[in-house]
Parts: sequence; C-alpha cells; structure tokens
Amino acid sequence: MQVYKFGGASVKDAEGVKNLAAVLKTTGYDKTLVVVSAMGKTTNRMELVIKNYFENKGELQSAIFEVIKCHNDILLDLFENKRHQVFADVKLLFDELNLFFKSNKSPDYNFVYDQTIGFGELISTKIISHYLNEIGLKNSWIDVREFIKTDNYYRRSNVNWDVTQENITSKLNGSILNITQGFLASDANNFTTTLGREGSDYTAAIFAYCLSANSVTIWKDVPGVLNADPRYFENAQLLHQISYREAIELAFYGASVIHPKTVQPLQRKEIPLYVKSFLNPTADGTCVSKGKALDPEIPCFIVKKKQILISLSSLDFSYIMEENISEIFSLLHLYKMKVDVIQNSAISFSVCVDNLYNNLAKLLQHLKAKFNVTCYDNVSLYTIRHYNDVAVKELEKDKTVLLKQLTQGTVQIVTQ
Repeated sequence: MQVYKFGGASVKDAEGVKNLAAVLKTTGYDKTLVVVSAMGKTTNRMELVIKNYFENKGELQSAIFEVIKCHNDILLDLFENKRHQVFADVKLLFDELNLFFKSNKSPDYNFVYDQTIGFGELISTKIISHYLNEIGLKNSWIDVREFIKTDNYYRRSNVNWDVTQENITSKLNGSILNITQGFLASDANNFTTTLGREGSDYTAAIFAYCLSANSVTIWKDVPGVLNADPRYFENAQLLHQISYREAIELAFYGASVIHPKTVQPLQRKEIPLYVKSFLNPTADGTCVSKGKALDPEIPCFIVKKKQILISLSSLDFSYIMEENISEIFSLLHLYKMKVDVIQNSAISFSVCVDNLYNNLAKLLQHLKAKFNVTCYDNVSLYTIRHYNDVAVKELEKDKTVLLKQLTQGTVQIVTQ
C-alpha cells in the first residue's frame, strides 16, 4: 500500500480537487489511502466560528454561513447535477454542526474545539470522494474516527496504538482506493479528538505504520522540503535527502513542512517519506529515509513566530536548584505550555513557550509568587541546524537578541 496526504492548499478550490484527481491518475491509485485536510483556509474560518460561539453568539450563524458558502462554490464548480447526493451529504454535516452548538452544555473550550473544528475535514473528504467516484476513480470514504483512537487530551491527543492497530488491521480494506480525513481521531467515548494543528501528516504516518505501507507521500505547493521557509527567508534551497534523525530534529524545532510526530512511526518500520509538489507530481521532491543526514549539507533555518519568553530569577538571589526547576516544569505542564527553549544559570531561568491554550496570565500569576518574572510577548524563535558564522551573523542583523543558545550543530536565537 501507499499513503498519500493532501493539505488544504492543494484542495482550496475546484481546480485543486481536479488536480488531486490528476495526481492520482499520473502516479497510480491502486491500494492507496488518501488523507485529506480541510479545504483552503477552512480551519481558520472554523476557529472564528468557535470564537463566536463563546464570545459573540450574534455572529455565530454568519460565520458558519461563510464556511457553507465557500464549500457551496466548490460544489457548484465540480458537480453539474444539482441533485447529486454530495449536496445532501454536505448539508447533513452542516446540520450536525448546528445541532451541536444548539445542544452543547460543556463550557470547555478545548472540548468544543475538537467536536467542531474537524467538520472541515469531514466535508472536504465527502466532496472529494464523490467527485472521484463521479469521474470514474472508484473509492471508499471512511471516517478516520472509527480507526484512530486516542486519549481525551483535547487539541493535542495521544494515540492509543494497540486499539488503533487493531481497528485498522481488522476494518480497512487495503485493496482499494480509500479517502479519509487528517487531523481527527476519537476517544474511548467516541468524542472527536484532534492530533494537534497540522496533524494530517501524522494521520498519514499512523495509517502507514499500522498498514506497513511501502511509502508515504505528502503533496505540497513547494517542490519538497526546503532548507528555509520561503515566506521568511530568501534563496531557499531544496533538500534532496534527509535522514529520519535529521527530519525529527527539524520537525522538533518547528519546520512547518513536517509535523513533529510524523517521522517517528515511519522510522520504526523504515517506511520512506516523500515530500513532493502536487503541481509537478513526477519530480523527485525530497526523500526522508535511511541514509545521508542531509543532501546538500547546508544550514537549515526555522522560525516560530508569536512565542513567549519568560525569564525568572530568585527573589533573594539564591540559586535556582533542582526543586525550583521541578516546580517550574510542573507549572508549565499544568498550564499546557509547549516548551521550545530552556536556558538557566545559577540564579536565573529562561524559557521560550508556545501559549497554545491561552493560559499565560494564570501561569505568570503563579510564578510571581516565588520568582522575579520578566515576560516578553510576541517574540520570534529562530533555529539554525548545521549553522556557520555567516548564517548566524546574517540572521542577527537588525534584530534585538533576547536569548541565544548554541549546542553542537544547532543555534537558537530569540529576538524581538
């Protein structure tokens, strides 16, 4: 089997859906599982829907209507027969979304987020599955939530591998073309969970591992994995080969082209991961596999925006010892802060975090009871793998450096 993943940019409109079909025709689609994200900017629109549900219910229906309109435009471009079953299927999903908002009693933002955000993936895959069947690419639409099982850590759930393996092995017909959703899963009570933002790559890796697939291919709007994000860095170059270890390092530091958890299950079974362009499907792209760490061997640049830098020092200039550090990490865990950089000295401790769950104010209040606290909001974290002096100097130019940390092969710089 082979596993394909198409992101939102590849299916942002009707032409994108048609191009997905063209890629399948070009590369072959026997014994293929296709994992698809929400269309275009649907996830962002759905996040606005959720925000309005909690903060501005008067705008809830207009926000939902924007999501409906975007999908209706795509439907009308793809299907001439306005009585096609796809219209009823998509309407049913939007009815289900509205019903949830009317009947929900939970005040938990993270729970509500996971129950609703994935309608983008459910709708996109319904549209794509029907379109492929319409043009003769016979396929089966499957609900990923019946296969991938997790705990109930909403918005960043952890996979129950034993149950997931059993589900995929026993339920999935691997001899045909299957279409399913990325990003989504479900817990033991069948409530929807999500695997973290951009988690569709991870979905593809989970299926590939459980199916012992021949390969995973992620289809992007770039020629492969580049040594830098071209949105922020000039003259980005294509990396032809990356080892599993190096890919895990790049993903850990925030390389957006690969989800941080994607490589680990593939490495365990030595399943190669290809990153290719859906605009040029016959090009080689990038291969992540056993072999050379990096080809070509050049510095790789990663940037994470909108980070928080917290610097702590003891109130009485005493050392920050193991018990202090243990307490700090307990609080970071309690408030669900994702830690990206740590730096400490005898009397100070600095940490750069991602405030995904909006718990910063609570964390700071807790920390100020025992430490002097300085907080820098909206900073940028730059990481250079395989750095050299020229790369570091160029990166630091015209920036205020708040923190800098060098280890063998990697430098991290926090700037304002």
